[in-house]
Amino acid sequence: MGNAARTRENAPEAEWAPPSWDEVVREHSARVYRLAYRLTGNQHDAEDLTQEVFVRVFRSLSNYTPGTFEGWLHRITTNLFLDMARRRQRIRFEGLADDAAERLQGREPTPAQAFDDTNFDADVQAALDALAPEYRAAVVLCDIEGLSYEEISATLGVKLGTVRSRIHRGRAQLRAALEHRAPTRRRPGTRNEYQAAEARQAVGGGEAVGGGEAAAPAGGLRAAGGAMPQPDGV
Repeated sequence: MGNAARTRENAPEAEWAPPSWDEVVREHSARVYRLAYRLTGNQHDAEDLTQEVFVRVFRSLSNYTPGTFEGWLHRITTNLFLDMARRRQRIRFEGLADDAAERLQGREPTPAQAFDDTNFDADVQAALDALAPEYRAAVVLCDIEGLSYEEISATLGVKLGTVRSRIHRGRAQLRAALEHRAPTRRRPGTRNEYQAAEARQAVGGGEAVGGGEAAAPAGGLRAAGGAMPQPDGV
């Protein structure tokens, strides 16, 4: 969190004043875009989602209760993504003719440009894209963003048991999708051993895919290029 936002949150509630649009975008745009990309799986949707998040933030700042600003952004970003995913799924199924079942496809492959922008493993992103939106959100928040189960429960507005179930099932599906990256025979000190370790660490780092609490991986996605457009009235 930036110094400006932290100072505001530590000040008495009566003295708290919402940050400016420029401050919010400057301090949080990279984090929001990173989460948006992990959730949507492509640059175009990530940029659209990021813009929608900051429009929502701008409209809601006056009603924000000082607390964990990043947690508030996580909640807005994830909820907007889930709304978008449900809306698109409904439109896709309702809009197809009876003879167009063969047109039902999953998410389009991640564009090369998006891969260059994020420097994120294509296999892992494809595996994330294949998850149901609810599972994907839980896994991304835990294994990539580093949130605890309790924080994810608050962000998604679901019970702790539901969070654990979604993460467990999401990780199981990721393991199955990435199984081709783990050689069946591994000898200590060989290249196969290192490739297997890379596959285990592909999502979230360490044992994050297999189970247990996860930490966010080193590095991260680069923010979307260019300045963030401002909503009307800023």
